[in-house]
Amino acid sequence: MPCTRRQFLQSIGAAAGLWWLMGLTSCGPTQPSGPIKIGTLLDYTGALAEFGPPLRNSAELAAQHINDAGGLLGGRKLELVHEDAATNPSVALDRAKKLIEIDKVPAIVGALASGVTVPVAQTVTIPNRVLLISPASTSPLLTHLPEDEGKDLLFRTCPSDALQGIVLGKLAAELGYATAAVLYVNNPYGQGLKDEFKRSFERHGGRVVSEAAHPEEVQPSYVAELRQLTEAQPDVLVAIGYPGHATIYLKEALEGGYAKKFLFVDGTKSEKIIEAVGAENLEGMYGTAPGSEKTSSLEIFNAEYQRVYKEVPPQPFMANAYDAVIVLALAMQRAGKADSLAMRDALRSVANPPGEIVSAGAEGMKRAFQLLKENREIDYEGAAGAVNFDAHGDVITPIEIWQYTSGTIQTVRLEMPTE
Repeated sequence: MPCTRRQFLQSIGAAAGLWWLMGLTSCGPTQPSGPIKIGTLLDYTGALAEFGPPLRNSAELAAQHINDAGGLLGGRKLELVHEDAATNPSVALDRAKKLIEIDKVPAIVGALASGVTVPVAQTVTIPNRVLLISPASTSPLLTHLPEDEGKDLLFRTCPSDALQGIVLGKLAAELGYATAAVLYVNNPYGQGLKDEFKRSFERHGGRVVSEAAHPEEVQPSYVAELRQLTEAQPDVLVAIGYPGHATIYLKEALEGGYAKKFLFVDGTKSEKIIEAVGAENLEGMYGTAPGSEKTSSLEIFNAEYQRVYKEVPPQPFMANAYDAVIVLALAMQRAGKADSLAMRDALRSVANPPGEIVSAGAEGMKRAFQLLKENREIDYEGAAGAVNFDAHGDVITPIEIWQYTSGTIQTVRLEMPTE
């Protein structure tokens, strides 16, 4: 039986209503379900190439613990996008731009060298309003970077060299050295640590009789610098640089008779140096580096790293890289979105007191996520110690005094910096 015009229009209206309802349930806006990306800018080539792989492993371990705890923002997986900073500012600038413009990351963990982190922050991350957390850049310059004034987009999970320099100068005096020469990498890290060491050493009665800078790019020889530095016959040569530099100039210093006693820092805490120079030539010599308090989080980190990667190398800043990923993830969860400025605003609320202390590892993250779901305060206890960010994005941790012993690197003690 043919339908009337009214019946036809009613049937169309009913069908349209049905399709509209179906659109609400199947074609309307949905929450993102893919992985959430965070970038890393570490070093796999250049003078700091030795440090990149273990720090990458540490960052990946943090991501695994986040994912094992249920993921972020409703169960989405955390995925790290790794780029090589190459211990080179120009390379790092390009890689940082790629992470922001192509990968669309809301935050980046890196870089390692202060001479790379500073230009990346100045010209890429801060202008693009992207959060940057370095696990290893210790230059005092980061504390008061003018471009970050009022923006609060530059943080670090390692201490400033204003702290390491105090302990290094005091250690040199304790070891009985009256005079020192300093060979340092010509970037914010080398300059800052050299200046802090000199101030501290001279406060404790010592004297820096000579100092020389060398380029960030690895040179084929450092004999000219060694000759200049050792004319005054210093008691000790302080090696402030990276393994790529030190493996060359330490060998030259020994073979040429320029120096036999050395004092080391975090950048020259290296198994590659032992291989290049020989354990017998380093036996009993000391260095300093940012240290990790012996906390439950550090025990969990070491045990988990051992389980996944089979051994825990003695490289510095591994726990700091782990902590950087964890606090970014917790800040994202607290903020409720993968947005850089929202994460920045939530960062101190998950890392600083007050709040229930939560530890590293998947179980620690499960507890943290549960507390955040209940809108309760948390205080993440880092694998490298308390991650309590001050107004400048800095943290205060103990400084490790370590020693080359029997072909290995051993911790001697931890010391809180005091004038």
